Amino acid sequence: MPGSLSKDAITIILVTAILIWVMPLMIGTYTLTVLIVYGMLGLSLGLIWGFGGILCFGQAAFFGLGAYTYAVAAINIGESTVPMILAVIVPAAFAALLGAMMFYGRLNDVYLGVITLVVTLILFKFINSTAGPQYLIGNARLGGFNGIPGFQTLNVPGRPDDYIWGDSYFYVCAVLLGLVFFLVSALLRSSFGRIAVGIRENETRMSLLGYDVRARKTVLFAAGAAIAGLAGALFANWAEIVTPSLFSLGQSAEIIIWCIVGGLGTRLGPVLGAAGLAYLKFLLGQQSLVDNTLITGLILVLFVLFLPKGVVPALAGLWKVSFGRRPLGRIHQQRRMRNRGRVNG
Repeated sequence: MPGSLSKDAITIILVTAILIWVMPLMIGTYTLTVLIVYGMLGLSLGLIWGFGGILCFGQAAFFGLGAYTYAVAAINIGESTVPMILAVIVPAAFAALLGAMMFYGRLNDVYLGVITLVVTLILFKFINSTAGPQYLIGNARLGGFNGIPGFQTLNVPGRPDDYIWGDSYFYVCAVLLGLVFFLVSALLRSSFGRIAVGIRENETRMSLLGYDVRARKTVLFAAGAAIAGLAGALFANWAEIVTPSLFSLGQSAEIIIWCIVGGLGTRLGPVLGAAGLAYLKFLLGQQSLVDNTLITGLILVLFVLFLPKGVVPALAGLWKVSFGRRPLGRIHQQRRMRNRGRVNG
């Protein structure tokens, strides 16, 4: 396992370097930055759903909570380092509390999905209704449907006047995505990750083997929320404003579609699905002939019908069929069967 993890680290470093070097030649860094943020958000749900078997309709809640936490903290503190840390901790703590109530309450998958969806809608409704001047957290007004603009964006730690923006911000986001991807890989290659996959396959059997299924699902749920919170903080710095649309039902649905299209049960699939569909939405946004929602729904239907495993598993299977080497034992077995057929003939 350490050797496999070191290979993962080398691969991630190389891919991140190529991303930083090649992709800006084809797409502007401003657009690439938000694609990276969405890729991180897709990875957060891919970890919870694809490897933990927890269907969460509320990933947008953690995304928006991270963004709002950063904005409120940045206005009150005037510097970005502590707000970035809080944007990870607050969604993770909220998810740990929510997950403990759900998992220790022994709710099944349907009720988990319903509760996470309702929590997202509650947050969306609450943030929309905070337009009055009485809705203050320190010096930060929540702003209701207008959102929160004008907060301190990312800066060099300890130097509030040295802003990180433009190409530099793109590099920071790319490195953070590579780091999060490596941490997810390390988590999944650990005993905790293997047990989480076992829980996804057969929760009852893992419980009978003596593992505390509820505690492990709570920790995995909080880890996915922490990644979503980080993505929310990065999005807030990119957009320089946070609005209640971050909690919207459409945002939650898009994250699920990203994972389905990219490929559940893979690390790379949700990232590619998020970046690819988000870029497609960006291109479609430049025309008014076809509605974006219609195209996204059509893509989901086509993938569910004809490519249910997603893009990455389909490409991996095609690669194995085309270029994979057959096991030596299978080759010998086929030769023996052919020779036996000749003798019987």
